[in-house]
Amino acid sequence: MTENRAYATHPEDIARLFVERVNSGDLEGILELFEPDAVVAFPIDRPSRGTAQLRELYTGLLSAKPVFEVEEPLPTLISGDLALTSTRPKDGTGGRVQVARRQPDGRWLRVLDRPES
Repeated sequence: MTENRAYATHPEDIARLFVERVNSGDLEGILELFEPDAVVAFPIDRPSRGTAQLRELYTGLLSAKPVFEVEEPLPTLISGDLALTSTRPKDGTGGRVQVARRQPDGRWLRVLDRPES
């Protein structure tokens, strides 16, 4: 983790940090939000698994120069070191869900991410 980047001290911080890093084109910062073996179900029928595939996925995403908005988090469920987070898309279509895990140093990282319903 790079010293000058903020990290998620609460599971719901990850969504905000993700949006900030996408909007600034910070690929390495995006990847720092995920565990090394994380799975992102995007597209839903071809999930990306692990850092190498996530790098490829987000390199493609960033090439389009998207601008995302922070979405209001729904209530987080926490059980020990696991958390289920979600947001309701601003366009009202379904929901986004993620599983995060607390790391030994206290920060939270995504393990599973389903960005579209």
